Amino acid sequence: MARSKLAKFAAIGERENVIEPGDERYGQLKGKWRQLLFQNSNPIVLEVGCGRGEYTVGMAQVFPEKNFIGSDIKGERLWKGSTMAEEKKLENVAFLRTFIEQIDENFAENEVDEVWITFPDPRPRDRDSKRRLTSPRFLNLYKSILKPDGLIHLKTDNLPLYEYTLEVLQERESEVKYLLHTPDLYKSNLQEHTMGIYTTYEKRYLAEGIPIKYLQLQFK
Repeated sequence: MARSKLAKFAAIGERENVIEPGDERYGQLKGKWRQLLFQNSNPIVLEVGCGRGEYTVGMAQVFPEKNFIGSDIKGERLWKGSTMAEEKKLENVAFLRTFIEQIDENFAENEVDEVWITFPDPRPRDRDSKRRLTSPRFLNLYKSILKPDGLIHLKTDNLPLYEYTLEVLQERESEVKYLLHTPDLYKSNLQEHTMGIYTTYEKRYLAEGIPIKYLQLQFK
């Protein structure tokens, strides 16, 4: 298994669609993702904590007119996503290996059009609340790189995380331009936001009858 991991790390180190520490491009694309990597002026959609990149790749297939970047710290996961993107010959997909806490070091102010948070670790213990990807500090990070009309999306199976996020946003009501949310996406009028894309986790939750919660917001 260790040898397999090392082989995957070596593979992503050679891939054009993966940017990671040690790559000369790492840290140099801030404010220049469109110009230097994608070589177009299309909108940028960032998925934080993208895992194996299923959602990033899925969205890239549905929306070829947009650029997609999946971010995660786990190299083995990014190997899977980058492999799928290569096999599908997708040129509008890239993966960034970094800690989410450092996301603002890799993107400039107003550079990102949308942020997706799909099935993140809910961090159920109260002492870990600051590590939740919808905690105030992370929302501030997303806000710092989003365009003024940029969107943040959350999909989760976890009801406490969904409710926690709503509570956080309620406390910041004066900053929120609009908010859409539902505790059961597939029984709501927001189903257009499913886009027909399912991660491995999402398929499992739906098979078990667990409702998928969805939230979309825009800051002022």
